[in-house]
Amino acid sequence: MKHQQTIDKSVELSGRGLFTGEPSTLRFEPAPPDTGIVFVRYDQKPAIQIPARVENVAKRLRRTSIRNGSVQIETIEHCMSALAGLGIDNAYVALNANEVPAMDGSSRAFVEKLTEAGIRVLDKPRDAFRVPETIRVADGPSYVMATPGNEGEDVLEIIYDLNYGPAGPIGHQIYKFRLTQEDYDREIAAARTFVLQQEAEQFRAAGLGTHLTYQDILVFGPAGPIDNELRFPNECVRHKVLDLIGDLFLFGKSIVGHVFARQSGHALNHELVRRLRDLEEAQALGKSLTAEPVFDIRQIQRLLPHRYPFLMVDRVIKLEPGEHAIGIKNVSANEEFFMGHYPGHPIMPGVLIIEAMAQLGGLLLSRELEHTGKVAVLLSLDRVKFRRPVMPGDQLILEAHARRVKSRTGHVSCTARVGDDQVAEADIKFMMVDADPL
Repeated sequence: MKHQQTIDKSVELSGRGLFTGEPSTLRFEPAPPDTGIVFVRYDQKPAIQIPARVENVAKRLRRTSIRNGSVQIETIEHCMSALAGLGIDNAYVALNANEVPAMDGSSRAFVEKLTEAGIRVLDKPRDAFRVPETIRVADGPSYVMATPGNEGEDVLEIIYDLNYGPAGPIGHQIYKFRLTQEDYDREIAAARTFVLQQEAEQFRAAGLGTHLTYQDILVFGPAGPIDNELRFPNECVRHKVLDLIGDLFLFGKSIVGHVFARQSGHALNHELVRRLRDLEEAQALGKSLTAEPVFDIRQIQRLLPHRYPFLMVDRVIKLEPGEHAIGIKNVSANEEFFMGHYPGHPIMPGVLIIEAMAQLGGLLLSRELEHTGKVAVLLSLDRVKFRRPVMPGDQLILEAHARRVKSRTGHVSCTARVGDDQVAEADIKFMMVDADPL
């Protein structure tokens, strides 16, 4: 698929949450290009949006949940899997409760509703992420890893190895799946979530899933499903693939490559997505480092009142006004501070690393239209941490993220790193003051 997609009209379904049993109504709504999948708690006043991205994932046992502050949405993986399986890049998913309806424990009901809504092709190219190298995360014998796909193929291929031992009712199941809309609907969507009988009893004792019966969920006793029948002989491993597809969509775009999993659950799936996001950011940074800077040193000097030797930003390579900036400080051996700061083993003073981050934060805030003619003066520092020394020859990569910006104050979170190693971080607050005329 070359272009992004959304749905053609709004559709909704209702049911009870898998863990909480709370009744909820879910509504799929069309969204414009580059929106991604955004969940909306419309029962909150004002409504709270939570993008379905891995950075918003909350730690939960045996499910995928996202949160924005104290507002959360539980058990989104089956819904996310349906969206990914049908190739829907952009949609709002509106809810009036804190858990997605479980329906029959699979993604089939979501697929049916999305199919009813229709799919609309948007006039914007799809930006898929191609796995560039092998990434593996593990927890004991369980693991999940991603490797580059075959040359010329634009597909996600999953191999899942599920092993409950030869004596159990589930046994050893291996399944290979190449993600296409047709195959997802036919082979994956109907596979239901499952638990062992002793696990179901533990959940009930903890007050979870008390509304469920053996007809509502696959519960395996010693002889197999209790008061239920399998939809596929290997329904369990197919459901694990369903979950994995939903969790991988937390990357924020389609993934192209091969994914191999053995006994992995949601926590490992999330960690793999985080590692893939790190790779994507590293690729983007590498391109930025070789591209023309947003600001060179002469432009920086027009915005900051600092001058050598206290100008600590050599160039700005990325700037999203009011949101995010990346800058570079090349630490050379002839820096004046090295003459007196551990001259036998030169180390960049930590206060100057903080100063470099603060200057980038000032540049970020100075680009706000409301701050034209103002400069950012340091007001406070919080959560300052140093993680490794910076020495001559290092290239300091500075990042600043705006947290809150007002007419007279600004709050940014900053980091500094050398290569892949973070060297410092800090939350910095500024006061915006009128610049003195030159």
